[in-house]
Amino acid sequence: MDSMGKARGKSRYYPTSLFDICNVAIMLLIGFSTIYPVWFIFVNSIAGADEALTTSVNWWPKTLYLGNYLAVFKDGGIANAFLISVLRTVTATFIHIFFTGMVAYGLSKKYLAGRKIYMLIGIVTMLFQGGLIPTFLLIKNLGMYDRFIVYIIPAMFNFYNLIIFASFFNSLPQSLEESAKVDGAKEFLIFTRIIIPCSKAVFATLALFVGVYNWNDYFMGVMYIDNDKLRPIQTVLYKIVSESAASVIQQQAMEALGKRISPDSIKFAAMVIATLPIVLVYPFLQKYFVKGLMMGSLKG
Repeated sequence: MDSMGKARGKSRYYPTSLFDICNVAIMLLIGFSTIYPVWFIFVNSIAGADEALTTSVNWWPKTLYLGNYLAVFKDGGIANAFLISVLRTVTATFIHIFFTGMVAYGLSKKYLAGRKIYMLIGIVTMLFQGGLIPTFLLIKNLGMYDRFIVYIIPAMFNFYNLIIFASFFNSLPQSLEESAKVDGAKEFLIFTRIIIPCSKAVFATLALFVGVYNWNDYFMGVMYIDNDKLRPIQTVLYKIVSESAASVIQQQAMEALGKRISPDSIKFAAMVIATLPIVLVYPFLQKYFVKGLMMGSLKG
């Protein structure tokens, strides 16, 4: 029993050398610098008006007040922007993943005529872009300016994601497709009924990447949307921070709630609301993250 206890004691790791102590200290510092800004925003979002207007809340507010979140949802513009972001993220992510995966499935076939030319064209698009002004003129001439479809069509395809998809598809056994073709299945049926179910890891991983991008993007709403009802939540937050529009929201909230509210607290509450959906979705896709990314980028 003593020997077993000594063995268990030896299996524990304690930082003893100077390098280990410095390494642990640096990791703790990095972790603190990453977590504290998020905590600071959350704490200030639930702070009372008097405290937020006079002092800086660091760890926990003296007065807990959830009216800041109610004030955010009382503002029709923010609530509508939140709905636009949800619709954009869900629609754009689904279309992008399905369309890019379908194109990648075709280009993963070595017998495809002109495959090398298509791949070369795609690589060129990764290295060179037209620029902001030509892109703006193109979107305007195509009739997508100030329309919801501007969030969908330009984001339908990404060649880098195609490479990950194609590498993953090449790692799948060819016998799956051959047996399906013997049974009379066509390419589209093989892709939807066999390839997609066998590729859940890479689909979930890229869906996470694309979904986070669509949710966090504010630039499309700034450049290509002029209608306030079509702006996503991130664009509204950008305008609140850059144009000090929180004072307008504060006046509306005061009229709705009959209380004094800090503009900074409302901004922090809006940031928490804008970040929360992605934080809640991530744990459900985390188990596919490493598996899908590694298999899609290393195999083949």
